[in-house]
Amino acid sequence: MAGEVRYDLDRFVEEGIATDPQVAEMRLGTESKKNKISALKAEAILPTFNIAMMVGPAPGLKDDISGDEIHGFDTTKVYDFKKMGPFWGIQGKFVQPLNLGQYKAGKKALEADLEQKTYEIEHQIHKKDVELQTYYYNYLLAKEMQKIAKQAQSMVDKAYDQLEEALDDDDPNVSQMDLLNLKAKMHTVKEGVIEADLGMKRVMLAIRFSLNMREEDTFASEDSALVPRSEPIPSLDEVIRLTEIYHPELKQLSAGLRARRIQVDLAEAKLAPEFFVMGEFEYVKSWAGNRNVMQKSAFAEDAVNKLEGAIGVGVRYHLNFWKNLEKYRAAKTDYRGLQAKENYAASGLKAKAEEQYYQLMAAKDKMDALKESLRASEAILKGAAMQYDLDKSKTGDLVSAYTQNVMMQKDYYFAVCKYNVEYAQLISAMGMSLKDFHTDYMNK
Repeated sequence: MAGEVRYDLDRFVEEGIATDPQVAEMRLGTESKKNKISALKAEAILPTFNIAMMVGPAPGLKDDISGDEIHGFDTTKVYDFKKMGPFWGIQGKFVQPLNLGQYKAGKKALEADLEQKTYEIEHQIHKKDVELQTYYYNYLLAKEMQKIAKQAQSMVDKAYDQLEEALDDDDPNVSQMDLLNLKAKMHTVKEGVIEADLGMKRVMLAIRFSLNMREEDTFASEDSALVPRSEPIPSLDEVIRLTEIYHPELKQLSAGLRARRIQVDLAEAKLAPEFFVMGEFEYVKSWAGNRNVMQKSAFAEDAVNKLEGAIGVGVRYHLNFWKNLEKYRAAKTDYRGLQAKENYAASGLKAKAEEQYYQLMAAKDKMDALKESLRASEAILKGAAMQYDLDKSKTGDLVSAYTQNVMMQKDYYFAVCKYNVEYAQLISAMGMSLKDFHTDYMNK
């Protein structure tokens, strides 16, 4: 049913990932990998097994004696097309490879490839995690900006009305110039209102697309205000440790190394000859046999009926040995290249996580500093309001103090939003999703 849908951060991220079409497309990529493994398993037993069968009428046989039987002339059997009978025949061939080592290596390589794809998708989902958290906090930021803009508009309108009343009452402390100065500053407030509304519209477009919301649905957050995230900041040692444990790119690299190692073994195994068992059988029976001597046995052989088969062990040599040798060398080179990458990949990912940790701490320090400045600007605003109540000519001081406070609020909330997003970036840099971070780290 249509109506307001309320989300907290965790639910918003979870549903955003569940409904994202790009994530669904990436997950379909693992299905093709699984299908390859299933196809390999299916081909392991009798990959070549062909059976052909035929039924139909067949002519009978008759003895046509030519020459003198007494002097040893043979009897020639010929077909008698005047007398037909049923015919049935079946023929089968099979080949069963005995290269069990190649099958196991190929299966392990496909499984490692599937594992690589899974970790690649996990890494992309972590990026989507950050994107969705950014949308959520930008929404809260836009709400705060709208609130500040409306408060500023209300304050300026109130001061304007008070000045007009003072001028109408011929207050000697107020002049027409004070009213003109206030009018000149009103455009700044109106611009703030317009920017706040525009920011809300933009972030709502992103949210509605991410959640695949209907036109009649309305989004709302469980959080009523933009505040710093409540999760404690892990220590730098914890950041490094979690990166080593959870980062999907390290797991993807490990699976890739295993796959490359298996591919080297597989290419080496293909240099050797391949052994296999093959066989065939054929059975033909016509019930329109010799009319003089009707054979009732289903396995009796004559000019039409037969039963034969063969089975044996074969070996196949790859005459183009040099081609397979080059494939082996290429696989070995790729494996060594991936080994070289492993040596610096872990250090690089831990360095990125450490850099993100420093960025988060810098964002926190800036947010704390702005909070102190905001408190000071609020004290200045209170003092200016008290002076204005005593002397209406202090309108300029009041507007100036309020403008400073509004700008300070704006800077502070932007700093809070940046801190929250930087925290999301740190979780991703450690190789964790928001759900994993809350489940595995926060609840340990």
